[in-house]
Amino acid sequence: MINTYQTSMAPPPVPPRLGASQPVLIPAPLPSRGHSKSLVRFMVAVVLLHLFLSVGGFIYLYYKDKMLSFQVPSGDGKAAYISSEKQETSEKPLARMVVEQKSHTSDQKSELGYLQWDMSHSVLRNIRPYYNSRLTILQPGDYYVYSRVTFSKGDSKRPLVSRVKLRDNETGKEKVVMQAYCNLNDRDSSIPRLCTATQGELITLEKGNQLSLWVQDLSLVNYEEGATTFGMYKL
Repeated sequence: MINTYQTSMAPPPVPPRLGASQPVLIPAPLPSRGHSKSLVRFMVAVVLLHLFLSVGGFIYLYYKDKMLSFQVPSGDGKAAYISSEKQETSEKPLARMVVEQKSHTSDQKSELGYLQWDMSHSVLRNIRPYYNSRLTILQPGDYYVYSRVTFSKGDSKRPLVSRVKLRDNETGKEKVVMQAYCNLNDRDSSIPRLCTATQGELITLEKGNQLSLWVQDLSLVNYEEGATTFGMYKL
């Protein structure tokens, strides 16, 4: 009888021959140590160069923007200066002077007539004192200058007056830029009499100008706290 039975199962694989050669995997050679160091050095140099260029560009743009904020071209081609928005008001020059209590005790000062200021209690910002009697301007501009002089004694020959004097520099000639008067009736000595000469004005000042407050006789001035003062501030 002929066997007609067929199966779909594949025959088992043929086992490898014992004498057949097997493929061998050969690992790729590693890069040399000297080549790795050169690559690392190159990468570090590129990073440092990029960092320096970034910092330099930032500094350049910062100062360029800062200069442009202070200077803008005007219509006639000249440079017009404007104040920066970042400038604090505390940097503006000002002076608030407190009169020295011993000013009236010196005969020499009394003859000169220039009020002396107590620097330990006065306030000065960007303004330099000159021998405790004058104030030297360091920044040019428009200043509001004010003074208040209170007199406790009268003068039988002259009216009571206080004058603000200006000179261009330490050796320049003085001129009167402000003055104020007051009248003191000294007939009844049993009643204390006082009068105050007050003044304030806008004055354009240049660098190196000096201002002082003058009276005809220092012994006539009232030296109580707050009665006599002098000051200025830049607008």
